[in-house]
Amino acid sequence: MSHFKPIRQVAVIGTGVIGASWAAFYLAKGLDVIATDVAPDAEAALKKYIDNAWPALESLGLTPGASQMRLYFTTDLPEAVKGVDLVQENGPERLDFKQKLYGQLDALLPPEVIIASSSSGLPMSQIQLGAPSHPERCVIGHPFNPPHLMPLVEVVGGEKTSEHTILRAMDFYASLGKETVRINKEMPGHVANRLQAALAREVYYLVSEGILSAGDVDKALTAGPGLRWGIMGNMMLNHLGGGPGGIEHFLQQFAGPLKTSWGSLGSPELTPEVQKKLIDSVHEEVGSRSIEELAAERDELLIGLLKLRANLA
Repeated sequence: MSHFKPIRQVAVIGTGVIGASWAAFYLAKGLDVIATDVAPDAEAALKKYIDNAWPALESLGLTPGASQMRLYFTTDLPEAVKGVDLVQENGPERLDFKQKLYGQLDALLPPEVIIASSSSGLPMSQIQLGAPSHPERCVIGHPFNPPHLMPLVEVVGGEKTSEHTILRAMDFYASLGKETVRINKEMPGHVANRLQAALAREVYYLVSEGILSAGDVDKALTAGPGLRWGIMGNMMLNHLGGGPGGIEHFLQQFAGPLKTSWGSLGSPELTPEVQKKLIDSVHEEVGSRSIEELAAERDELLIGLLKLRANLA
């Protein structure tokens, strides 16, 4: 049992795609959620998103007591954060906006309430400058999209974030079934997005150079390494790739060839002409399928994989 104070009520600030997905996830885990957003029709959009996400969450298994009725919406920030145990902030990726918001939250919240940002790129050391009274309770809790399905949460502290806050945030997310990774040094884009960016650079290069189509590069990934990555990560697969000798033998055998191959990797310029080539190739792969149809296909397969992983854990 965790020795940290339980977190039972969460404020979700900003209910766009990420915030709405977080809200659905927290509700499915039996928490009380107070959501706030000043955008027109934000409440209706949020409830529609949660309605659409709920069957998938039911399929994965709701926590006892989980209910959409435990959602409360308000446009008033002080009302939204009153009595909460944690704030999940999903505001625009603008430093000035976040610093101003964190100043408001710093004044409204008791010092023990964690303020976790879903920011995918802004460093917490800069964000928490807006919270001069208690910067130690500010932390990055960056999910992977969509948060109600994807298990990953990257936890990153800023220069003034306390160790207690980091450990409590990791404990909270893990208690809800999330896979948490602690990033020990602030990096632009954190880690998972950097890994995606490295792969995207080579994918864009291959397609832009006419080496293969968007459809074939996606096939090469999903029928090749991507299929394995849904089971084990790069380092563990390298360990297996070394046979009985493990990672030691793998590096003895492949360190040289790997270094040589890195020298041939592309670095494409995303000019308008290159972007058009990428766009045309993607639309050829998409065909007549809509965004909604593709998202439904993705989520159905993702749910199946999550269930399989849970059964084998």
